[in-house]
Amino acid sequence: MESIRSALQPMTQNLPKPIVDAGRGLLGSYCYKTLILDVDPFASPECTKLAISKGLGIGIIGASSIVKVPQLLKIINSGSADGISFLSYLLETGSYMIGLSYNARHGFPFSTYGETALILVQNVVIAGLVLKYSGKGLGSVGAWVAGIVAVGMALAREDIVDFKTLAWLQAGAGVLSVSSKLPQIVTIWKEGGTGQLSAFAVRFLPPIQDQASRTNMLIMSD
Repeated sequence: MESIRSALQPMTQNLPKPIVDAGRGLLGSYCYKTLILDVDPFASPECTKLAISKGLGIGIIGASSIVKVPQLLKIINSGSADGISFLSYLLETGSYMIGLSYNARHGFPFSTYGETALILVQNVVIAGLVLKYSGKGLGSVGAWVAGIVAVGMALAREDIVDFKTLAWLQAGAGVLSVSSKLPQIVTIWKEGGTGQLSAFAVRFLPPIQDQASRTNMLIMSD
């Protein structure tokens, strides 16, 4: 271990300032010194647990930034939204908007809910493409985006949606997310196939109901 520490310390002690600031922001000064500067993962089990939880959170966010890209590309390349339910995306987007607002307004670390924001953006774009390729016109796409912005602003304001109401909405977000799958199932059944639906996006999408438990787990490790 000493040889590894001796080899790594010249690098860890001379990292660029932006990386140092980011590391201290994620781990705190004590854990940054213990794990990065001293390269001693056994000195503090709590710091090691914190680093693992933060790493998992960042990994989930990174994966979520591309989880629906295959679906997006499939729609664009085919110029078709056959087999994709707009209502399904509408309900799913609603559940993610509630989750994002709940976490942000309670001041939770971005690493515990960042994937919500990234998947939300991808959902909005995909739903807009579904409207476009379904012949609804650009006006419907504009209305969709404007509606999302209006709802997002309402959820962000305590004078419109107070914390008690937001808590009730968050409690129902999991049900809303599960319900969002039903219109997609009906669409597949009616059309007799999956059309342009991407199996990758469906398979690897993290369920909204799992986010609350992950949030609590990561916050407890802070």
